[in-house]
Amino acid sequence: MPSQRVESTVVISVSYDEPRRRLKVRFRNGKTYYYLDVPPDIHQTLLTAPSIGKYLNTVIKPNYRAVRGRE
Repeated sequence: MPSQRVESTVVISVSYDEPRRRLKVRFRNGKTYYYLDVPPDIHQTLLTAPSIGKYLNTVIKPNYRAVRGRE
């Protein structure tokens, strides 16, 4: 699952495992979270959102289960 660096004040990189529908987000504070059962279109919209942090907070976090990754 290759990571894609993004322009964001809160996120360093995003990667997506399409067969497993798992979104991996690495935050600038050093934490990593996996969001489960995320559809491909949500991942694509995240990458083109004007504010990645706002999109995470309003669309992804309230609607998809998160699991903290190992640092």
